[in-house]
Amino acid sequence: MEFGTYTFAEAPAASGEASARRFQQLLEEAELAERVGLQVFGVGEHHRPDFAVSAPAVVLAAIAARTRTLRLTSAVTVLSSDDPVRVFQAFATVDLISGGRAEIMAGRGSFIESFPLFGYDLHDYDELFAEKLDLLLQIRASERVTWQGRHRAALDNAAVYPRPLQDPLPVWIAVGGNPSSVVRAGVLGLPLAVAIIGGQPESFGPLVDLYRRAAQESGHDAADLPVGINSHTYIADTGQRAREEFYPGYAAMMSRIGRERGWSPMTEAQFDALTGPRGALLVGSPEEVAAKIVFQHGVFNHQRFLAQMSVGPVPHEGVLRSIELFGTKVAPAVRAAIESPRVP
Repeated sequence: MEFGTYTFAEAPAASGEASARRFQQLLEEAELAERVGLQVFGVGEHHRPDFAVSAPAVVLAAIAARTRTLRLTSAVTVLSSDDPVRVFQAFATVDLISGGRAEIMAGRGSFIESFPLFGYDLHDYDELFAEKLDLLLQIRASERVTWQGRHRAALDNAAVYPRPLQDPLPVWIAVGGNPSSVVRAGVLGLPLAVAIIGGQPESFGPLVDLYRRAAQESGHDAADLPVGINSHTYIADTGQRAREEFYPGYAAMMSRIGRERGWSPMTEAQFDALTGPRGALLVGSPEEVAAKIVFQHGVFNHQRFLAQMSVGPVPHEGVLRSIELFGTKVAPAVRAAIESPRVP
């Protein structure tokens, strides 16, 4: 199994100074992730004052220059409101700078700010994603493309450069629980990343089964298609310390977003349920977090796990310690558990 971490680069204030400081911290996190043996580092895309990254490829290029082995992925690229030509060009450039380590994790986005910002209608939410994904995959397959759609100017034997080192450049589909999205990924034979940030992880099992069934029925070998699980995660030396350090920032973030979406404020009782043995939050000691990932592997048989640790204003030192424990304690324990022979 591959292990990695991803971030939305939460910033405490929408100022240049705060964002600059956050970017320096992000580079530290990536360098540490590589040192402790993690294999993937992801950066999300948002267009809000509370997140610093709106251009993941630019940030990943900076990380590429400071690392040697990490796979570098967006988490996610909001393809619906972007231009597939520019997305491909940007990530092909990251691939060239990194020596073939770039990936695109394409999604429809959990926030809507990018749609009016770039002149798109939310009524076209799903159609935009489907159309632009089709174009992105055609560009990936051939350097010359003839294409026509409804939401972008047509291309007539247009050449798209540069070309990446990897052929094909990896494209994952990221979903939050929409069945039509997992079917789309399966039909296209693309790797699937499932974000589990609430509820009970096992309730997502039928979605992964649906994905593999759609892939098989479309002529793909489902066994060759990776599945990744992305979850809010925080690790400290003890479970109590992890929960005490993570709760304030997590509750503040969830309550803030809740006010925008009509949710009730986060309570300690809800947090306790989410951090319990079957909850969606992987917050605790190395042993507790490893046990949750092993349990999830029994449900999903997934090949990748990505941990989002900087959720809300979590202190940078705590995030660094969490990454260290994830790489040195959790990942080895999970690998040992899932690779050991099972007793009949």
